[in-house]
Amino acid sequence: MTTFDEYERELWTGRAPAYDRGFARLTAHTAGLLLDAAKVGPGTALLDVGTGPGVVPAEAVRRGAKVSAVDADPQMAETAARNVPGLDVTVAVLPDLPFGDASFDAVTGNFVINHVGDPAAVLAGLRRVLRPGGRLALTCWEMPGSGALGIVREAVDRVGVPWPDDIPVTPFMEHGERAAFERLVRAAGFADARAETVTWHHRTDPQEWWETGAMSRVGSNGVIVTRQDTATITRIKAAYDEIMTRYAVADGQVSLPAHALLAHATR
Repeated sequence: MTTFDEYERELWTGRAPAYDRGFARLTAHTAGLLLDAAKVGPGTALLDVGTGPGVVPAEAVRRGAKVSAVDADPQMAETAARNVPGLDVTVAVLPDLPFGDASFDAVTGNFVINHVGDPAAVLAGLRRVLRPGGRLALTCWEMPGSGALGIVREAVDRVGVPWPDDIPVTPFMEHGERAAFERLVRAAGFADARAETVTWHHRTDPQEWWETGAMSRVGSNGVIVTRQDTATITRIKAAYDEIMTRYAVADGQVSLPAHALLAHATR
C-alpha cells in the first residue's frame, strides 16, 4: 500500500453512518448516469467498486441487474448490505479484487478513483475483471474542489489554518479535469474512452451538512477542522455560515453546486 492508501483506510474507518446521512445523498445524483453509461439493464453482471452505502447497487437492482459490490471499509460494506437486502458485497481494497478475469459485463465506481494511491493500477484491475466488450463507468470530482465539495475548505482557508504536513493530497489532483481523466482511462487500455462534465445542485440543511461532514471527520477537511481547538473551530464555523449565505434558498436550506466528471469506456 502507498502512504495515501493507508491514510484513506484510516480516514474512512467509522465514517459510514455520517457519510450515509450526508455526502452519499450528494453523490447519489450520479448513480443513474453511471449505470446509463455502463449500459446496465436486466441481467447485466455488474461490479460496483467503492460502493459506500450501496447507492449505485440499489439502483442497479431496480433495473434488474445481477450486482456484486466491494468496499475497503467493513462498516461501509455492512451499510451497503443493510441498505440493499441480498446484495453480494465483499470487503476488498483496490486494486486487489477477489474475482476471476472477465467476470463482469460492467464495472462502476462512484467517486472512488480519486481515493486511491495508484489510479493506473486500479484501472488495470477493473479492466481485468471486465469481459471483452464490457463497459466501465467512473465518476470523480473536478479538481480543485469547489461548490459543495469546497465550502469547508474555503472556511478553513479564511481562518488561516494551513494544510497539515501529515495529510496527503490525492494523487488524482492531476487527473480531475475532463481531458486528463479521459487520457488516464485510455492509457489503461480501454477503448472509446470519453469523459464529460456533470453539474447539479444539492439541497440540504447547512447545519446538517456541517455536522455530517466537518464535525464527523468525513474527508480530509473534516479531519483538519476537528483537530483544531474550540476557539478555532468556532471561527471556522462562523466563516462557513457566512459562505453558506451565498447558497440560501427557502426554508433555511441551501442549494449547493456540484461539479464532477463522468468517464466511460469499453474493455
